[in-house]
Amino acid sequence: MKISTGGWRRGSRLASALALHLTMTGPVMADEPWAERTQALGATADMPTGVLSSDGLKKLTETGKALFEASFTTLDGVGRPEATQAIDPTRRKHPREQAFFRTAGPDAGSCAACHNQPASGGAGDFVANVFASEGFESADFDSLDPQFSSERGTNHLFGAGLVELLAREMSLELQAVRNEALSQARATGEPVRLGLRAKDVDFGYISAEPDGSVNLDELDGVDTDLVVRPFTQKGVMTSLRQFTINALNHHHGMQAEERFGARWTGSDDFDGDGKTGEITAADVSALVAWQATLPAPVRKVPEIDGWGEAAARGETHFTDFGCTTCHRPALPLESLSFTDPGPFDLSGTLNDRQVGAYAVYDIALLDWAKNLPRDDQGRILVPLFGDLKRHVMTDNQIDALGNELLSQRFVDRNIFQTAELWGVGSTQPYGHRNDFSSLDEIILAHGGNGRQARDAYDAAAKTEKSDLIAFLKTLVIVP
Repeated sequence: MKISTGGWRRGSRLASALALHLTMTGPVMADEPWAERTQALGATADMPTGVLSSDGLKKLTETGKALFEASFTTLDGVGRPEATQAIDPTRRKHPREQAFFRTAGPDAGSCAACHNQPASGGAGDFVANVFASEGFESADFDSLDPQFSSERGTNHLFGAGLVELLAREMSLELQAVRNEALSQARATGEPVRLGLRAKDVDFGYISAEPDGSVNLDELDGVDTDLVVRPFTQKGVMTSLRQFTINALNHHHGMQAEERFGARWTGSDDFDGDGKTGEITAADVSALVAWQATLPAPVRKVPEIDGWGEAAARGETHFTDFGCTTCHRPALPLESLSFTDPGPFDLSGTLNDRQVGAYAVYDIALLDWAKNLPRDDQGRILVPLFGDLKRHVMTDNQIDALGNELLSQRFVDRNIFQTAELWGVGSTQPYGHRNDFSSLDEIILAHGGNGRQARDAYDAAAKTEKSDLIAFLKTLVIVP
């Protein structure tokens, strides 16, 4: 079928849309309703490689943003009638009667349907909560019962590239300690016990034996492979790439070839929806590039008399109450070079050893990155107000954050990663379930490892509490 645009007036939106489609997806077939397909899919034909120039990175991130905001349709491959939401490719036991399910998914047409507060890539209100239930790999029920699914709020993605870079460097530091312990044990013929610290965050201890075995019983807040996993409330997702592939399948029924394709499943249409090649590795790379380059949240004082002074006092209280024990104001980062695929992903998500050449997105090229502070050693100080470590968040008196009944990825149900507070002034409501409407409520909900700071806040004067909250409200997202 040959289509000419010559008869359309210059500037016609329809002509522009068709031209874009022809550029991105090739010739239009006679029986294909092209106008209802997501035009950005396949816009990047091959995975990017090497160090991208400023223009190259801009073009890739524009494609990634278009994919993030696109409303996918069944013509793209939305839905998974014969597959579950499980991270590991899993067939359904029974045919799906409904295309969309609120809990087991698919439950959204676009990424931005949930990540939209205060802009694309942001957080979500309670209405956008998701349900993490991949432990039941063949689940085909729609239940809000916490015995079957853990309800979670939508986290924002601003500054996510910096967070992943921090996690990578911390993982390397922890693994270097393990290697040093093993080396010392072999050299001395005696057991060696070393403290595990990364970016000055304490992750417990590791003991090594001369025979090469290690004792991991004293680990604290990190997995046994010593990989810091910075994403989700539980801190169980390694990378933006893994997070993206998981979410595409769970929430849209859009399946990435690098996990659900023939290499791993033996099928080009594992979910049985009649569509093949739904999400290419290049599509995933574009989505990752956009998320990884989202600007970091900033401090911004509202133009209200007295707010700046109150926030300054509140920042002092934040330290005095002990909040910075977990909510570290900043962590040092050595490099702004974001490689994709990254080094720590496992099967089902590409890593840097599975590709001929990986891409490098230099965050230093971005205007917003030039404003990041540095320490006296020249390291970037990432102002995340977090520590990328998991903590027990309940005790026998304060258990408001202990509503989950399922563990996730072997992380106990009352253990959560420290929430990064940058952006907290733009992402109400709060808590892993988005069920606390105010900062005062979520602070008072801290138990377990956060109990001491919580009690100090609770005992403070009302003016001190108000000042602290005024400070937190200055940590905002400015797209």
